[in-house]
Amino acid sequence: MPASAPSSAPSATGGSAPTPAQLLDFVRRTAADAELVASLPLDPEGRTWVRLEGPGGSEAWLIAWPPGTGTGWHDHAESVGAFTTAQGELTENSLSVRLPGEGWNTLELAADVDRRRALPAGRGRAFGTHHVHEVLNESTTEHAISVHAYYPPLPLIRRFSRTGAVLRLEQVEQPEDWQ
Repeated sequence: MPASAPSSAPSATGGSAPTPAQLLDFVRRTAADAELVASLPLDPEGRTWVRLEGPGGSEAWLIAWPPGTGTGWHDHAESVGAFTTAQGELTENSLSVRLPGEGWNTLELAADVDRRRALPAGRGRAFGTHHVHEVLNESTTEHAISVHAYYPPLPLIRRFSRTGAVLRLEQVEQPEDWQ
């Protein structure tokens, strides 16, 4: 995992930018806050979320995942991040290849770039810039809840479609699209 945000870079609050490892520590501690996790309203049909104050000017979210929901393939542009499952179990499918930041619409992926990991409650991961993944709640009966943090705050999210080995850029979302 590349450490794309050097710890000496200034953050929006004037301190050091949080590293992916520091974001992972934050999301783990936050996911362990049973009262906070229990306070998130659950919707049987769609994801619900609450924005949290992250460390060092980072953006953080508490997200509820109804059974059978997911994000679709996406990245977080130039932001590093981390997430941890607080309740239930999530699955992350990711690509072990760094994609170009811009200038492409379709890429053919090598056969060995797919990674899949189960993330039960208490497990999480950190990632660098341009990390492409999808997060899923594959349960047919139970909600999952997770905590996510990104630094710098998300400038955009690129959404992709995937057919076999072909990854196609479909949409670029700006912060006003999800806040």
